[in-house]
Amino acid sequence: MTARPLQIFLGFIFILASALSLHAGLQRLPFDAWPSLPFDAASMSMDQVILAFSLMPRMAVAILAGAMLGLSGALFQQLLRNPIADPSTLGISAGAQLAIVIATLFFPSVLDGNRVWVALAGASVAASIVFLLGWRRSFEPVTMVVSGLLVGITAASLAAALTLAQGEYLMSLVVWNGGSLSQQDWSNVILLAFQLLAGLVLTALLIRPLTVLGLGDSGAQSLGLSLFYVRLAVAAVAVMLAAFVAAAVGLVSFIGLAAPALTRAFGVRRSSSVLFLSPLLGGLLLCFCDGLVQLLASTTAEVFPTGAVTALIGGPLLLWLLPKIRPTNVTRGEGAEPAKRRQLAALSPVLVLMAVLVFAGLVIGRGPEGWTMLTTGDLESLLPFRWPRLAAAMAAGGLLAMAGALLQRLTGNPMASPEVIGVSGGAGLGFAAAITIFPAAGLFELFSGAGIGAALVMILVLFFAVRRHLAPEKILLAGIAVSSLCSAVLSALLAIGDQRAWQILAWLSGSGSTATPASAVFLAIMSAVLLAASLSLTRWLTILPLGRDVPVSLGLPLSGARIAVIAVAGIATGAASLLVGPLSFVGLMAPHIALRAGFTMPRGHLLASFLFGAVLMALSDLGARTVTFPYELPLGLFAALAGAPYLIWLSGRR
Repeated sequence: MTARPLQIFLGFIFILASALSLHAGLQRLPFDAWPSLPFDAASMSMDQVILAFSLMPRMAVAILAGAMLGLSGALFQQLLRNPIADPSTLGISAGAQLAIVIATLFFPSVLDGNRVWVALAGASVAASIVFLLGWRRSFEPVTMVVSGLLVGITAASLAAALTLAQGEYLMSLVVWNGGSLSQQDWSNVILLAFQLLAGLVLTALLIRPLTVLGLGDSGAQSLGLSLFYVRLAVAAVAVMLAAFVAAAVGLVSFIGLAAPALTRAFGVRRSSSVLFLSPLLGGLLLCFCDGLVQLLASTTAEVFPTGAVTALIGGPLLLWLLPKIRPTNVTRGEGAEPAKRRQLAALSPVLVLMAVLVFAGLVIGRGPEGWTMLTTGDLESLLPFRWPRLAAAMAAGGLLAMAGALLQRLTGNPMASPEVIGVSGGAGLGFAAAITIFPAAGLFELFSGAGIGAALVMILVLFFAVRRHLAPEKILLAGIAVSSLCSAVLSALLAIGDQRAWQILAWLSGSGSTATPASAVFLAIMSAVLLAASLSLTRWLTILPLGRDVPVSLGLPLSGARIAVIAVAGIATGAASLLVGPLSFVGLMAPHIALRAGFTMPRGHLLASFLFGAVLMALSDLGARTVTFPYELPLGLFAALAGAPYLIWLSGRR
């Protein structure tokens, strides 16, 4: 294929981006009133100052940042021979974002003059984790992207939760998290231009080693190429480009994925051409998206961060590219056999541990003098506040764990969970829809919205997987793609800044203090009903993971069985997410703990997962309330802090 279709597309995007940018400028001033070079703020009107020092540098920053992300994505894809690698899918941009959020909240003096280095440190740590996880599997595409997206989701959620945990609604930080291209002068333009030029020079020096690397490891080594140092150099350049963009404008997602993918889609195959055309296309794409954001702001008076809008293309783009990945198996080699199969009577120690935690959660506290046991009088005063949050936390933990066990058995994928496969993200969209449609949304409206959203996302993921005949690990990746899309929508809603944004941000972190006696009783009843419903599906859960032919030959109503399992898992996730938010990893951890404890049959696995989930959330509630006294950590954040290391360890073993 010739390059003519790409030239036409580039020209089309250039015209659209230019028209949108021109429209934004004309909205501010007529063309004949635009200031001329050199800009002198002292002699300009306010509108001219805004045009010269905000709108114009904003367009330049969009082009430069998009070019840097396009180059970074092209480098990662060439290095890993992976069509869906980019700073977003590998978790690198989110790592830079988390580092800047931590520095802003806890070490603000460190950011003074060192913002780029803080972002680079966070991006490097995230990249190191992802590459170490992928190294054991020879950087297989699905392994790398699953690890990267999980690290990215963890980092982004922790950043949002930390923002809320400070007790202040830092709107500027939330908007920056979403990727804001707003500018006040030309300093970022100069800095990004220098950084892009350096990246292009270093890329030019690495083209020949990258071309040789494309021959495969054995072929490259036979030609005398040092694989380790070449990979390290290419990864360093790509990570630096992504970190520089994150430091300048925040988290801008999926431009690094879209630019090289579209370049190849128009027939460009030569590696050097892809590397140097991707920055051009990336710059035009981000400029076009930013123009759309400004057009939307001028017509609706709502200002959305550009990064949240670019993230909207990420989910569909990942789903489009998913079948192009060579088949791999990320679930083999579990590393340890489950313990000897156990009977249900072996759950007695778990029940004893649960009773101990209930006692501790109700009567143990922490005050200025340290840890104390409440007196009878204090217990009577505090019991109406403590029992609802403890009961709700345990019910929510049991529901998430049960949903995780259902999803793992349905998909045949031990890495599936409500948090990972996109169900929690769907619950978030349903939650946001409920508070938008019903301004005074109560428990019923919120629960219905979250449950419907969770079920719809699960249906979407499985429908896509069945149509494309995807293997279990690709179902997981499809779920993460949908989860990324849901997160992008929530980020856009967060930037609005009204009461809905506060409610969404509070939900993202999860808080036990929001539990009331009514919500606790509701969750407890819901957990009992859904546990009974899931136990009635155990025969189906034994047969469903065996593929399509076996269930059909045994007379199993395949579609009905899948819909029933999805419905139970979706409702359970929606109900639990109202309290603990979208990220706790209980739905991933508890089923694995149950399996390793020997509860391998469906009935025992579901019951044990439910109990282990309740225990984990009871422990999280106690820790969130006492560890950082006198401040309280969000419940979902505390659970995630325990779950993230487990998730990384588990990914490394698979």
